[in-house]
Amino acid sequence: MNVKKYLAAAFAALLACGSAQADEGMWLLQLLKQQNSIEMMKKQGLKLDADSLYNPNGPSLKDAVGIFGGGCTGEIISPEGLILTNHHCGYSSIQQHSSVEHDYLTDGFWAKSRAEELPTPGLKFRFVHRIVDITDLVNAKVKAGEVDEYEAMTTPFLRKLAKEEWEKSDLKGKPGIQPLALPFYAGNKYYLIYYKVYSDVRMVAAPPSSVGKFGGETDNWMWPRHTGDFSMFRIYADKNGEPAEYSADNVPLKTPKYFSISIKGLDEGDYAMIMGFPGSTERYLTQSEVRQTMTASNQAMIDMRTVYLDVLKKYMAGSDKIRIQYADKFAGSSNYWKNSIGMNKAIIDNNVLGTKAEQEKQFTAFAQGKAEYEGVIGKIDALVEKMTPAMRRYMYISEGLNRTIEFGCPPAVMDKLKEAIENKDDSLLQASKEQLEAVFNDIYNKDYDKEVDRAVAKAMLPALAKALTPAELPAFYQTIQDEYKGDTDAFVDDMFDNSIFASRANLDKFLKKPSVKAIDRDPATLYSRTKIDKLQEVAKELSQNTEELALLHKAYIRGLNEMKLPTPSYPDANFTIRLTYGNVKSYNPKDGVHYNYYTTTDGILEKEDPENPEFVVPAKLKELIQKKDFGRYAMADGTMPVCFLTTNDITGGNSGSPVIDGEGRLIGCAFDGNWESLSGDINFDNDLQRCIALDIRYMLFILDKLGGCSHLIDEMDIVE
Repeated sequence: MNVKKYLAAAFAALLACGSAQADEGMWLLQLLKQQNSIEMMKKQGLKLDADSLYNPNGPSLKDAVGIFGGGCTGEIISPEGLILTNHHCGYSSIQQHSSVEHDYLTDGFWAKSRAEELPTPGLKFRFVHRIVDITDLVNAKVKAGEVDEYEAMTTPFLRKLAKEEWEKSDLKGKPGIQPLALPFYAGNKYYLIYYKVYSDVRMVAAPPSSVGKFGGETDNWMWPRHTGDFSMFRIYADKNGEPAEYSADNVPLKTPKYFSISIKGLDEGDYAMIMGFPGSTERYLTQSEVRQTMTASNQAMIDMRTVYLDVLKKYMAGSDKIRIQYADKFAGSSNYWKNSIGMNKAIIDNNVLGTKAEQEKQFTAFAQGKAEYEGVIGKIDALVEKMTPAMRRYMYISEGLNRTIEFGCPPAVMDKLKEAIENKDDSLLQASKEQLEAVFNDIYNKDYDKEVDRAVAKAMLPALAKALTPAELPAFYQTIQDEYKGDTDAFVDDMFDNSIFASRANLDKFLKKPSVKAIDRDPATLYSRTKIDKLQEVAKELSQNTEELALLHKAYIRGLNEMKLPTPSYPDANFTIRLTYGNVKSYNPKDGVHYNYYTTTDGILEKEDPENPEFVVPAKLKELIQKKDFGRYAMADGTMPVCFLTTNDITGGNSGSPVIDGEGRLIGCAFDGNWESLSGDINFDNDLQRCIALDIRYMLFILDKLGGCSHLIDEMDIVE
């Protein structure tokens, strides 16, 4: 069956009501009516119609949600462009504005007026402006021979196609519009998404890390949780409400849609939905690919980041300056380090491999006699077995060197310099010098400490050497053996002390009189060149099978979805807007253990440990809790809720997403998942999978009573 014929039949069949488990699914907004999701949602407790959620011809809740920064979700909570997202999503911006003199990470930040809201260069907020189905267009190009089936899925082709379609559209030339074309269902479906991008986004409020990161790494991915994981920003626009770069003349954006806020309270079983931008899932992996994820990808991340984080902990504990410099790097690295540990454990504990094996058994029976599906799993497994050793090498080198050691000298620029010197090309020489200056300045930025990086390198190089064989390592390891008598520390010290990039003085000396000899002898250039060479070598080995594997996946996913009909299927997450629905719900992680669906401020005092920086409670917050000074935000019994659980299907990228009740009102802000279900990106578990959300009442309480920002609360539409 060809792709076009299959899609016509499959999506017609999707009109029938399926029997999918209601809480699983990252559903495409544009298919809610077609896949009959609205009726299923109404049975769960939704009071709205489909157009209230997504309306291509008018305002809807979709227009109050957007991409915050590069990897999170944010929602608009006032008619003045006020954004709510997670503290950990705003963390890099909070760190950007922090210094030893103004330590907003430790002390928090509360803008008491618009004039105090801080411009945040580089921070953007993206709204989904329009979604266009381009499946027929892509398939027509494949049929006409303009592009082959695999190339149609690739970024270069889709980027070119998006630009062509944008140039023909009525959106060309309009401020802030950016087109993005992507494959869905592994290339069985294609959409072109137009984003409207605002680049003047200002920091408004952030609680101290003792609130926003309460529990730290110990509580990360855990329940029960007592973390006030929120921060607030505001979108500014020109006087016409259009995207514009920062200007003192810009004004808060008047948004066509924003969330009203409900502080009525929650009960177990209440309807809850989340709209956001889940980053990546791999629900359609085969059993062999799950094993590859565990042994190659996850284990490399666990092993290498353990070494990296241990070094950072030591230096951050000894210096406030370094703590602030490396706060965002540590948080970003540790988050998925712990996720990988939890995922590997959950895959075993939740019998994900057994579930995959059963699915493959069913698919094999379904595929009998169907030429396009028969034998697909066996072919995937054979390729995975062939690719796993190379994948492991790539991940260990990438994690061990690329994601940890910042120091290095760009070989491509050095090659241009050599060419310019040898050919006496003054124009190329000047351009290469400027490039070298730019790379140097990029490394030696305000958040870089060379001695920390040196310590990281001294720890990482031997750790990587233990993980791989000598033949699998970059060639600079042989240089260490031959020229440094196997002394890794000596090589690192030579690179950090004597290379061209070792200091401003060394760079200036080289730039004053650049020579081929100096480049050839430079240890930082050797390190960078051989590291990149090895990564490219392994990537080339992997790429030899990439096309075949992608086409097999396309057939496998098409077949799985066809096998499930009339039950609708959703595509893997790819950082595009999705909706998930479910209920507020407790869970039982193991025999004899029950977790309630919400936590309160009582737990904050129970966890308090003044000797542990992860569990310090600010004096003012402690006083408020002890006096039960919660104002109108407390529950009926006078206690103050902090976090709650839902059965919503989320993953990374959903951080900051609005948790919405059946009437479309904001009740919380999603920020995490639970430890027992960290295999959820691969296989959803209806019994164990939970979304951890910040209760909106705790956010308002902190904003009001701790931050003294009643003026921000006055902006909001709060329903009691």
